[in-house]
Amino acid sequence: MIEDINLKIKNEKQDASSLFQNTLPLSSDDLLDQLNKWNIKFKCYNHIPLKSVKESKLHQSQFLSYNEGGGHIKNLYLRDHKKNNILLIAEQDCLIDLKNISGVLGVGRISFGSPDRLFENLGVRPGAVTPFAMINGVKKNVRLFIDSKLKQCLKIYAHPLVNDRTIEISIKSLEKFFNKIEITPNWVNLN
Repeated sequence: MIEDINLKIKNEKQDASSLFQNTLPLSSDDLLDQLNKWNIKFKCYNHIPLKSVKESKLHQSQFLSYNEGGGHIKNLYLRDHKKNNILLIAEQDCLIDLKNISGVLGVGRISFGSPDRLFENLGVRPGAVTPFAMINGVKKNVRLFIDSKLKQCLKIYAHPLVNDRTIEISIKSLEKFFNKIEITPNWVNLN
């Protein structure tokens, strides 16, 4: 019976849910354990897989709204014309124009990175891109840019490497995570 379930899982297309977290370089469970070992305070919520901001908005009533201090984000994996990898974290409703954003980030022409490069450089699948993927990205020299507007939020909501969980974390605790993985985010004004 267990062999049949394992074969079914193996034959299914791997998605960004926790069902396939053990196929990631670092599982979501391991990330949560590491946050606890580092005494980083967070709260984890389980929910159906959410693949986009549009889907996420349908389930945000359980979290703080933006007006209450909730930082609901979108995460963009980008590459510049020199093949440098970039993770851009912005407030979910921020309009991003790829032609203009390169000047703000101080990089050349940029485009979206492929799903294969996303997995190779951040260790996640599409739909689960997150600031927490920098635990893998720091080893691959991924540059991290975060919208300065998010600094004023009481809590940030981000996936912990899978898209059927959401972490609620303070900016202070998120910055502690960045310190632990030895990365300094580039805070930028996106609008």
